[in-house]
Amino acid sequence: MRRVALVTLVVDDYDEAIRFYTEALGFRLAEDTPRPDGSRWVVVEPDGGRTGAALLLARAKDERQRARVGDQTGGRVGFFLHTDDFARDHARMTAAGVTFLEEPRHEPYGSVAVFRDLYGNRWDLLQPAG
Repeated sequence: MRRVALVTLVVDDYDEAIRFYTEALGFRLAEDTPRPDGSRWVVVEPDGGRTGAALLLARAKDERQRARVGDQTGGRVGFFLHTDDFARDHARMTAAGVTFLEEPRHEPYGSVAVFRDLYGNRWDLLQPAG
């Protein structure tokens, strides 16, 4: 079996990113290991874990990388958070201060709403139909 295991997300600060993903989105901190160069290997994953890709939170090292923080996909939705209970997660995330860019909508493929992470990257919260 093959699967995408990690996706790198460039962030400004490890600790603020960990707080956002664990507290606002309800992810689990899977790993936070210091590296000899002063960086850290930080992995967060949705609470179900191990069925999809986790995020490697990588602190921007230079101006070129800092310019990509919050705009890693050129303004497109680049990340898709699936849920088995859209209403529950939408309410919890809203209460935690997550910014949704639209009201929830119900499409043939499922219930969905676009939100921004703490840096401005666009995500879909999606409960697939069926």
